[in-house]
Parts: sequence; structure tokens; C-alpha cells
Amino acid sequence: MQKAKAYSAASATSPLASSVIERRDPTANDVQIEILYCGVCHSDLHTVRNEWEAAMATIYPCVPGHEIVGRVTKVGSGVQNFKVGDLAAVGCMVDSDGACPACQDGLEQFCPGMVLTYNSPDKHTGGVTYGGYSDSIVVDEHFVLRVPENLDLAGAAPLLCAGITTYSPMRHWGVTKGKKVGVVGLGGLGHMGVKFAHALGAHTVVFTTSPSKTEDALRLGADEVVISRDANEMQKHAGSFDFILDAVAAEHDLNTYLNLLRRDGNLTLVGAPEKPLPVSAFGLIMGRRSLSGSLIGGIAETQEMLDFCGEHNITSDVEVIPIQKINEAYERMLKSDVKYRFSIDMASLKAE
Repeated sequence: MQKAKAYSAASATSPLASSVIERRDPTANDVQIEILYCGVCHSDLHTVRNEWEAAMATIYPCVPGHEIVGRVTKVGSGVQNFKVGDLAAVGCMVDSDGACPACQDGLEQFCPGMVLTYNSPDKHTGGVTYGGYSDSIVVDEHFVLRVPENLDLAGAAPLLCAGITTYSPMRHWGVTKGKKVGVVGLGGLGHMGVKFAHALGAHTVVFTTSPSKTEDALRLGADEVVISRDANEMQKHAGSFDFILDAVAAEHDLNTYLNLLRRDGNLTLVGAPEKPLPVSAFGLIMGRRSLSGSLIGGIAETQEMLDFCGEHNITSDVEVIPIQKINEAYERMLKSDVKYRFSIDMASLKAE
């Protein structure tokens, strides 16, 4: 075992603070990574504050972070695809059973034995997994990803969650040139959805409740911006969308967006509102429309997404912060006071 610097929460009401954790020594199939940047995801805040206790209770101390970009510092004897000095990334998961139908299909995110990057049982230490708010991490090679050299690393970090969360459903539902695609909500997820829809060649429409976001939506690649509170503007788009990505985590009317789909159109949820949302059966039946959800992506698809980002020079719009400002960042995130993700410069941890 080896020591690593980190920021952790001691309880649901404790601020994140400097700490020391243990990482395993690399085994034959492991890659050890010096973490350079770690994105800040809203799920980090939920987990730290144990707000998802019913689904996955938080085990303390908790070291969050699953949008990790860094450089390889050591590899095990059996590692074939990475060498010391390579850029590498780690996303939301670090292990799976490798044998179930989901794993066999390259959909490790749906594996019953999937191990999250933090707050999951750690078979190597007997404790819990610790995430990217740390100076280093050791991960099985299968769950380590290659980072294109041309990407800004601070902006690349959120691709490991916000990026794949929006890319995967677009690929699954066939977003390509000639399709009309809507993105509901322009936040950390939504802004990535706009970038991907645009790069995939779709006619991209952003739906927002905030007229002030119009200019930014167009800058990010939207062809049109619709203020969703304007019933007349919404009606103009009725029955015209092939695909709509819903990135809103607050309560809102899904039926409004279902009615915008053409025949066989799909509305996919990637935002997770706290309460169930009512859906009219007729909104689905009349156009053979479908409503679905999506969870990150498998390892192969995440690598495909990173390579796509390298080809199109896509990164997340980030505000880079030192680790010492993480508690302030959480409070700002609750107020949507960031465009559009925080990315932690982990060099700041050396000052601890």
C-alpha cells in the first residue's frame, strides 16, 4: 500500500478537507496515474452530502471525483496499452465482473458488479474506492482511457462523465447529419449535448427557460434557441424532432417535449429529477414515440467519444479552480454559478 494526498469528507455535514488515503500498489494489470485535473460533477456533491442514501448510502471518509485526467507514472507487468508518460483518463467506473451479458456487450455501466470510481466496495483494500480529488490513482488497465494529445486537459476532464453521458444516447439513437435534435437545458450536461449534436451534423435546437442563455447557446453550436415558456414558439416545432436530449434535473413537463417529436422520435433523459414526472400515454401512442434514459457509456464507447473529441477539438467549457476552493465551488454549483463545469487543478494539492 502507498499513501496519497486527497480531499475528503468525514461526514454528510463536514466540508471537504485535506487528508491522506491509501492506494494499492499496482498489480500486473494496473496503471498508476498522477492526477492532473479532476472535473467536479453534481453527483460528487450528492454523494458527499449523502443525498442519495436510499439508493447508495455514502461511506465515510468519502473522496469524490470521477472525471480524471492525468499522466501514467507506473504500469504493471501485464499492461499492454499504456506506458509511463502517457496521458490517461478514468471515468465513473473502475471495475466490473467482465462476464455478464452487459460486459460481453461492452456495456460495463450496466454490469450488476460494476464498481464505481468512488464510494464502492474495493476488493483490493477491503475498504471503499476513493476518487479523483487526489494526487494519484491505481486502476485496472481495462478501465483506463487514452486522451488525445491535442485536447486541453482541464477541459477534457469533464468529458469522462458529462461528455459520455450526452454522447452515448446520441450515438445510440442515430444522431447524424440531416437529423433535427433538441437539447433541453443548458448546463454542465446540456452544453456538451449541444457541442456533440452540432459536431455530428444535426440541426441543433436548444430549449431554455432563460433568454439570457441565447447568445451562449448559439456560440456553443446551436442553430436555434427556443424559450420553452413561450407556447407559440414551442408549437412551431410540434412533431418535428428526431431526437431530444433532456438534461434538466428539476421538475418539468415531459409531455411538452414528447409532443415535439416526429413519428418514431425519441426523448432521452440524462437529467434525474428527484420526483417522478407524469407522462401522457397518448403522447407516446399517437406517434409511436419513445421515452428512455441513458447512463454514461461503456469503456469502448467512452474511448470512441474521446477520440471524436480529439478529431473535432471538443472539450467542456470549464472554470479551473484549486482544490482549496472546492467547498465554495459546491455552493456555487447549487446556484448554477458556473459556465459550465468546474475542473480542479490538482497541482494545487501539492501545497497541502
